[in-house]
Amino acid sequence: MDLEVRHLRALCAIADAGSLHKAARELGVAQPSLSTQLRRIEQTLGGQLFVRAGTGCRPTPLGHAVLSRARPLVAEFTAMVTETRAAVARAADERRLRIGATASRALPGWIRRLRTRVPRTEPTLRMDVSANSLLNMVAGGWLELAFVHEVEGSPLSVPPELCLRVLVEREPQFVTLAPEHPAARRHEVPLAELADEQWMVDSTVDGEWDGVCRVLRGAGLDPDMLHGDYLTAYSLAATGEVVTVSQPTARPRSDVAIRPLQGDPIGVRLLLAARTEAELDNGYKELEEAYWEAAHQAPAYRDWLIRKEARETARALGASVGGAGQEGPERMLVADAGQGG
Repeated sequence: MDLEVRHLRALCAIADAGSLHKAARELGVAQPSLSTQLRRIEQTLGGQLFVRAGTGCRPTPLGHAVLSRARPLVAEFTAMVTETRAAVARAADERRLRIGATASRALPGWIRRLRTRVPRTEPTLRMDVSANSLLNMVAGGWLELAFVHEVEGSPLSVPPELCLRVLVEREPQFVTLAPEHPAARRHEVPLAELADEQWMVDSTVDGEWDGVCRVLRGAGLDPDMLHGDYLTAYSLAATGEVVTVSQPTARPRSDVAIRPLQGDPIGVRLLLAARTEAELDNGYKELEEAYWEAAHQAPAYRDWLIRKEARETARALGASVGGAGQEGPERMLVADAGQGG
């Protein structure tokens, strides 16, 4: 078998991911296929490149030697392909903007703004539950922009050639539950009140399962955890079978209650990714406007933002006049925030 760039890319992915399972997911192939490919590469080179163990894969001395030569070749080939595709895309249609995104209520407003600006832009949208896959598509020249979220405590694998711009440093994740649930009467739900509930989480979303489990364990909870997509989770939450996490921008529904979690224990960082700062400029402003439009159309999130601003203002006032006067202004501002919701 002759070695090809795809073989070298597979070796780099295995080394970076530290396991065949994670590498296969990032490459978009089945794990058995990647295992077979690795064996053939090792047979061609005449030696073992990785030590397989229960904790993952680590390069052998021979593997390190091969990787040191493979990485610059893969990087150079990727750069050539990216630059060529970008040039072809610009020549074919300068108005086209290929964007990718994980799920967000900001997407309709973002696309609408891109289409109505001057000069007119024709966006195409690719949705994916995997933020890492979308970032790789930007790096590979298949997308110009990707709007993704990074679960707190589970960093994304960002290709080094990408530029990132933070839209929201920490967006709190809310909880969705049945309207009849006792906790639905609260403005903010303590995690302890959900200790006996079944949680449904979409494990195909990068970092989501680990992030939620980490927070629940940190709170001393060990609930039943179910795998499922969020469309199913919402349907089951409406009947009281499960509770699930929710983006704060989610529109209100009569069949479920969406509430902040007390202390905001689950958070994500919202990012826009592109190959250059100029490409980021080509969509960031419209995305920012669309996101805050969606935020203020979601009553639970709007109220949370008002309370957050009130607390920050109260702290600033307290710092300026001394600790003695802090509690009075804070109580007044929080009360005003509740009336404004």
